[in-house]
Amino acid sequence: MTHYAPLISAFVCLVLTTIILQSKFGKGVQDIPNERSLHETPIPRIGGVGLMAGILTGWAWMFYSLVWWLVLPLILLFIVSLIDDMQGLPVGKRLAAHLIAAAILIGGSGIISQHGIVIAVLLLLFTVWMTNLYNFMDGSDGMAGGMALIGFTMYGIAALINNNDAFAMLNFTIGAAALSFLYNNFHPAKVFMGDSGSIPLGFLAAGIGLWGWQQGCWSAWFPLLVFSPFIVDSSVTLVKRALRGAKVSEAHREHYYQRVIQMGWGHRNVSLIEYVLMVAVGVSAIFVLNDEFPVRMLLAWSVIFGLLMVVIDIAWKRAKREQNA
Repeated sequence: MTHYAPLISAFVCLVLTTIILQSKFGKGVQDIPNERSLHETPIPRIGGVGLMAGILTGWAWMFYSLVWWLVLPLILLFIVSLIDDMQGLPVGKRLAAHLIAAAILIGGSGIISQHGIVIAVLLLLFTVWMTNLYNFMDGSDGMAGGMALIGFTMYGIAALINNNDAFAMLNFTIGAAALSFLYNNFHPAKVFMGDSGSIPLGFLAAGIGLWGWQQGCWSAWFPLLVFSPFIVDSSVTLVKRALRGAKVSEAHREHYYQRVIQMGWGHRNVSLIEYVLMVAVGVSAIFVLNDEFPVRMLLAWSVIFGLLMVVIDIAWKRAKREQNA
């Protein structure tokens, strides 16, 4: 029965998202464009409801394969983020919810007893960062949905390679919901996933990455490499803004993918390029899955990401000079 979970997840996500788009609820909760937006017209931002309903419905078919310390904080984050989408919440309250969710994950998973308090604290901070960076990177049509499809599919393939079929199906269910969501989210998007979709997905990227590490499906570096296109863009942008004294919690359009869009590449092309990059990273990670620490592969991707950022920085400065000329 578990093999039907991805199909159920995709079906529920598609049907519910389509229904919501036609409802007063969907039309009442919209993302209004501002000076930091990349879209020009109001778009409903409640796609996370359909996305999470699809994931949780699919997971219900695999109830005995779930762990409370992943599902409970996931639902908490979904509820808090949905409230934020509907009426807005202060940064402090949102961050408190993220910290509580990460603490439940780390405390419930037994990381403290297995690896000590230092590793537990580092993983807690990593979980909070992943939870937020997925939200930061959800700024272009089809971007976050496509990354979820590819990233969690790579998780599932890695689990299959290590003969953990149930864990693989949990990941494929997330990927299937993301694929279904793209029907209404790929450019030109009819709906955004909002915080109620991006925040839980970021949490799952970290939480399932941790769970797979505990089960021996992969080493600690694997989730970092699989989601590195998101991690590198968000992290480097955050550091650059912090170094010049900008508010790191303030919305902006300085991520590398945002600048490429602003330079005229468009949502569709940028998303497709990111998909290719994510697939390439994921396949390379699968290729060295059983390596304890693939130094050469990690160095190679560090160089590739570095070169890509340098090229974009140079192109951006040239574009700004031409604009001001």
